[in-house]
Amino acid sequence: MVAEPASSTIALLAVCLGEGRRTRLLGLPRATRLSGRGGCWSPVEILDLRHFSSVDLRPLLDDETHVWSRLLSWDYTSSADMILRYVDAKILPGYAAIDRGRIFGYAFFVYEGSKGVIGDLFVTNGSRHPDAHEVEGRLLAHVIETLQQSPGVHRVEAQLLVHEAGILARPFVDQGFRRHPRLFMTMPLSRPSRPAPSLFPNFEIRGWTDNDYQAAASVITAAYRDHVDADINDQYRTLSGSLRFLNNIVRFPGCGLFDAESSFVVTHKVTRQMAGLILCSRVRHDVGHVTQVCVLPEFRSQGLGEALLACTSNALRKRKFSILSLTVTEANVRAVELYKRLGFDAQRVFDAFVWEE
Repeated sequence: MVAEPASSTIALLAVCLGEGRRTRLLGLPRATRLSGRGGCWSPVEILDLRHFSSVDLRPLLDDETHVWSRLLSWDYTSSADMILRYVDAKILPGYAAIDRGRIFGYAFFVYEGSKGVIGDLFVTNGSRHPDAHEVEGRLLAHVIETLQQSPGVHRVEAQLLVHEAGILARPFVDQGFRRHPRLFMTMPLSRPSRPAPSLFPNFEIRGWTDNDYQAAASVITAAYRDHVDADINDQYRTLSGSLRFLNNIVRFPGCGLFDAESSFVVTHKVTRQMAGLILCSRVRHDVGHVTQVCVLPEFRSQGLGEALLACTSNALRKRKFSILSLTVTEANVRAVELYKRLGFDAQRVFDAFVWEE
């Protein structure tokens, strides 16, 4: 049983930029104009995001924060503030859509070694602006072209959680990306808690500690071997990548604030081996989000995943949280069925995209 985070891109951004890694400030393609409705030319331009400041971008980020709150019950404020800081530092590569001198859409990306990650895409859909889908397509076309032509980049990943599945597929599929539909699922914690399943006597569950990084990374790497989610997120393929993933989730506020009180590991009593784990972050003052849950293959079908989820949901209930959310790849049928049985409902379907040379 495995489930990966909805979006750790802002956390990745913090690691790639905040820790002083060199970000490639490439010359981006020239500005382009967009054709408006009916084939008429509009004054909309697509420009390098680094021409602008947080003052220019803040109204758009305020709109995006409202969308994340409405669709996902997610407080996007800290992520928006981080983006604005990097915009002011002129180190965030991306594009802005400009209409009548105002930014009404943007997209950014980051580099991690030989990989590019599309971090975000958002366009305000107001009556005075051109068609939002047309602008989204143009922004994506610029980002994809830039990443695929960046020297040394051999892989590009994207997960755009607030966009419904299929809406943005064309620019990706046309450029050779693989598409993986994913589910955003929620469970209201106002429902009575289910009795936690009884563990086999040779297992025990305890809280997460800072000493668990190495063992947890080993569990994640083994759990995702030959799994569809290792195609979506290549960090899972190696121990070093899994350690970076954990660092992003636990130490940076990109996928919410890590909540140690609702994060647990399960161990095998005899061998003291970690058999599985669940990590949870706080994405709103009363909303928890499962950023990782996985169990080693040799210990599956023993109720460990269900027990870990019960521990997290009960820990959140005790602190009066209202919602627990998670994401899961649609092709991971076994996990989807478990979540539904435990009371999670699919609220939306979004896409993950991957390109490799």
